[in-house]
Amino acid sequence: MARAQETAVYTHGHHESVLRSHTWRTAANSAAYLLGSLKPHMRILDIGCGPGTITADLAALVPQGHVTGADRAPEVLERARATAAGRALTNIDFEVADVHALDHPDETFCVVHAHQVLQHVGDPVGALREMARVTKPGGIVAARDGDYAAMTWYPASPGLDAWLDLYRRMARAGGGEPDAGRRLRSWALRAGFTEVTATSSTWTYASADERAWWSELWAERTVASAYARRAVQDGRASEAELRAMAQAWRDWGAAEDGWFGVLHGEILCRKAV
Repeated sequence: MARAQETAVYTHGHHESVLRSHTWRTAANSAAYLLGSLKPHMRILDIGCGPGTITADLAALVPQGHVTGADRAPEVLERARATAAGRALTNIDFEVADVHALDHPDETFCVVHAHQVLQHVGDPVGALREMARVTKPGGIVAARDGDYAAMTWYPASPGLDAWLDLYRRMARAGGGEPDAGRRLRSWALRAGFTEVTATSSTWTYASADERAWWSELWAERTVASAYARRAVQDGRASEAELRAMAQAWRDWGAAEDGWFGVLHGEILCRKAV
């Protein structure tokens, strides 16, 4: 039997349209629920760091501490290192890592953080246990994940309905859980945490610039990313159907009254002392 970490496929891949989305993320717009718990001396592990924009923000917030950014994709870590270098941050490093088997001793970090990671792994409960293992007693395991079924938009669009249905089917076929946000607290309790604070927050895209940015990156993902190639290869969508979904994204982006909301679940888990 395959190990759990081998049962999930990263749905998005690392197409430029995906990284464009990831580099927009900051600690303020993607980890606000965690920031009040940080102290300047802390040592932080940022799992699934991608191009490192959140990681760099965390490093700036713990100037007497240290942040390690971890990702399974070595190529994206080059972008992360460039991000850190561009901000002249010296209390930061990066490593290739698997959240199911972290290469750190027990009780190493004050905070272990994962943004939009648990939806993509084969064993999220096991991942949280591993995150807890490398967290110091009294430290924090923090996770934030979107919930695709809770995404909502206006005006109505059959093409976006078709896109969402396909995305959720593709994510589950790859071993992930696209509606992870609502499950985070349950997963944390199953992982053995007894002190779990669960919250939620949103991203909203409504201005002309926001709609143009969000719709175009998803239109590109829908036809040009690893997700698109797998959808065709697996027989889950034709190229013509993907093009129609991409056009639906562009039509939504052009609508003056267009609005899109993305719900995220969040957990702060305190490790027992």
